[in-house]
Amino acid sequence: MMRPRVLTTLPMDPAGNRMLESTAEIVVAPDPGAETLKRMLGQADVLVVRTQLPADLLDTPHRLLGIVRHGTGLDLIPVEAATAQCVPVANVPGVNAEAVAEYCVGSLINLARQLAAMDRDLRAIGWSEARRRSESTIELAGRTIGIVGVGAIGLRIAEICHHGFGMRVLGHQRRMDALPGFIGRAQLDELFAASDFVSLNCPLTPQTRHLLDARRLRMMKPHALVVNAARGAVIDEAALATALRERWIAGAAIDVYGEQPLPRNHPFLGLDNVLLTPHAAGLTQEASKRMGEGAAKEVLRLLAGMRPENLVNPEIWEQAQARRAQRPSFTSPAGGH
Repeated sequence: MMRPRVLTTLPMDPAGNRMLESTAEIVVAPDPGAETLKRMLGQADVLVVRTQLPADLLDTPHRLLGIVRHGTGLDLIPVEAATAQCVPVANVPGVNAEAVAEYCVGSLINLARQLAAMDRDLRAIGWSEARRRSESTIELAGRTIGIVGVGAIGLRIAEICHHGFGMRVLGHQRRMDALPGFIGRAQLDELFAASDFVSLNCPLTPQTRHLLDARRLRMMKPHALVVNAARGAVIDEAALATALRERWIAGAAIDVYGEQPLPRNHPFLGLDNVLLTPHAAGLTQEASKRMGEGAAKEVLRLLAGMRPENLVNPEIWEQAQARRAQRPSFTSPAGGH
């Protein structure tokens, strides 16, 4: 009998590794490129995903018992292809909600008070020039924040802003009737027009692609600030670059991009009113540990033939189990966990 092999597209948090190492061989891909993953997939029993998978990855011969997202966003995984092949897909939703919420609120404070710009000016130009920026800074208290996507992250942002800063909160999501009472329901055009701050926290779907486009950017207040910690394609990046350059809005904080890593010739890099981070909103020590442990738990359940707690495609679970019964057994499926 063989020992199961877990392939990860990037290293997991050590806490997750410790949970798995007595049960399975953990193999980290030397790079997350398409050819590397296709070459290594055939020897993997479970794939742990931290980077974008090639859309045709599962066309490669494989023996996968399941795919686990080390995090929440499923747009990194070709879920439809996995479902068509009866490969269970699991994720660990909500584990980085606090980290991303703190990033979003912290970014808005940074932009509203121009902290990064003041620091830059103080170092390069001098005290008086840096201090002059305070003339155009604003406070969050009493203003309106619009949140697109009021899931675990969006709700936490709403709580911080409403209860912590006394802000008026507008929310938009697919099920408007599920919004808490302290969040006002708003259609998208209304939300963008009425908000002083906008936080994008929705999943990327055909309906949300380029949700924030030139038309809606034109609706926004000149002092408005936007933060995007969802997915890059939720924003029309070319339109946002124009809006920032021509000061349709005051600024933006961007953590995610249509192409990652961010190309060195991207127009955002030439703007002084945008705060850029490298898809790191959810990467705190605490969140990374929770993601690693959550992903490891789902891997162990898959290896043991148990249904994942957060199964994305439950409709194929029975077929997947039937296919599994035809495979050789492992030496220690559950590793005692």
